[in-house]
Amino acid sequence: MEEPGKFQFAIDRGWDVHGRLRSMSRGKVRVMKLLSEDPANYRDAPTEGIRRILQEECGIPVSRDRPMDTSRIDWIRMGTTVATNALLERKGERIALVITKGFRDLLHIGNQSRPKIFDLEIVMPEVLYEEVIEVDERVVLQHVGCQLPKRDGLETVTGSTGEGVEVWRRVNTSELEVKLMGVLSRGICSLAVLLLHSYTWSDHERQIGELAKTLGFKHVSLSSEVMPMIRAVPRGYTACADAYLTPCIQRYLRGFCAGFQDRLKDVRVLFMQSDGGLTPMDRFNGSRAILSGPAGGVVGYALTTHGADCQQPVIGFDMGGTSTDVSRYAGDFEHVFEATTAGITLQAPQLDINTVAAGGGSMLFFR
Repeated sequence: MEEPGKFQFAIDRGWDVHGRLRSMSRGKVRVMKLLSEDPANYRDAPTEGIRRILQEECGIPVSRDRPMDTSRIDWIRMGTTVATNALLERKGERIALVITKGFRDLLHIGNQSRPKIFDLEIVMPEVLYEEVIEVDERVVLQHVGCQLPKRDGLETVTGSTGEGVEVWRRVNTSELEVKLMGVLSRGICSLAVLLLHSYTWSDHERQIGELAKTLGFKHVSLSSEVMPMIRAVPRGYTACADAYLTPCIQRYLRGFCAGFQDRLKDVRVLFMQSDGGLTPMDRFNGSRAILSGPAGGVVGYALTTHGADCQQPVIGFDMGGTSTDVSRYAGDFEHVFEATTAGITLQAPQLDINTVAAGGGSMLFFR
């Protein structure tokens, strides 16, 4: 519920920043545009935009050097391209992949698709992880017609999908601990975990996640939590993207909150997700943030250009500094549940937006 007399901010953090407020007492709307990066004048653009608007509208000085008072702020809603740019420019967190033994090259091989079938030189999409750790564990789905050799005394469990699962080998934690410590010693502190059939039985992934956090990993993305769906390849890509991008988002959020008293504890702060919906700040993660900024643009032009007066389909063309996003709206938001962005296939709900790594700040050349 809106609180009269308080300011409301809608911010698009990308190539530039637009701050919008609504003072319920006067019904006034202000728009402010700032460069997203200008370290000579301010540390964080959204924080600076809020500071300037509060100072100008309230008529009282608001220090740039101290955390801002939040008593006049009703809510903050933000779309950001932090994750988008980190993926496009390959500037995410260093990560390692933990995968079932025998499948270390699964994500490198991918699904063998050939989008340009007549190209003489096929360039394999690069992976996000630096190292692969094979974990000695194995579970197999029960199947009446299975012709694999029968094993006596196997533990049988029921997965979340109702499928029977045979536990052939439990996680070898002592061997895994040595490998994880080796990765940590090389400066890799983010981990993606992908085990076969974890979409229905995730005990082994959770066990590995708890061990990794105990050892000191700062972030762990379990495929069974990030996107618990069948098909290991896209599930693994999504877990890797989450491990690669979420630490970047968390660093930005910590820096943003540091500019306010009590780190925005009593302020409703929502972030735009790739599917066009808003989520609380503590639930905002990398795999759902790839199209955060572009999704905000789609929602915005859908509400302002399509309605009772105009039923024609609308094409959205959103050029920023790093990327250009193209979309379409014809009365309903078009969603996809698997899409490729910057060469990485993600299995997550998102608006149907095509992104290319060419924006206003890109350099063109003749070949």
